[in-house]
Amino acid sequence: MLRVGLTGSIGVGKSFVGSLFVEFGCKLLDADDTAREVVLPGSPGLRRVVAEFGEEVLRRDGTLDRKLVAALVFEDHQKRQKLNAILHPLIIERQDQIMRDWETIDPDGIGIIDAALMIESGGYKRFDKLIVVHCRPDVQLERLILRNGLSREEAQRRIDSQMPQEEKQRFADFLIDTSDGFEQTRQRTREVYEQLVQLRLKYK
Repeated sequence: MLRVGLTGSIGVGKSFVGSLFVEFGCKLLDADDTAREVVLPGSPGLRRVVAEFGEEVLRRDGTLDRKLVAALVFEDHQKRQKLNAILHPLIIERQDQIMRDWETIDPDGIGIIDAALMIESGGYKRFDKLIVVHCRPDVQLERLILRNGLSREEAQRRIDSQMPQEEKQRFADFLIDTSDGFEQTRQRTREVYEQLVQLRLKYK
């Protein structure tokens, strides 16, 4: 199986690109799903988060209050690093298990992991190829304002808290620019998919 990482900054259209790869026949796992799974009640991940951040990060039903945790770490680089140090190894371990399961079922397929912090965590290194989705900064800002109902200043702060798009692009084997809308994005994603189909023969 060809193992592919899919990443990109907030508001660039990464989820849409991921949905296209599924439509074209790839298997895809959203890292957010794994992130939720590794902090389910009773999990080692949840116990470690509570030990680090306190019982107040739990809801009454014993589940993790993800919004509260996000607010705690968003503007505190040290806390964010601590959270990532707890969760990223667990997330990567679970993703790798899922990819092994995929490979057993479909050894000639293409498996894609969609993760926003793949480059920052170093997780991209375990993939055969890396796709970076990007768009023009003005398009990114407007999308984020519309999607999340944020002020311009709030949206810009969220963008600025991440690795710059230009830096992410330097890690890419393939780039997909979503600036010009759905049809152009679909066409470019199809081109990348067809190249991946050719490449997977080398990774059997």
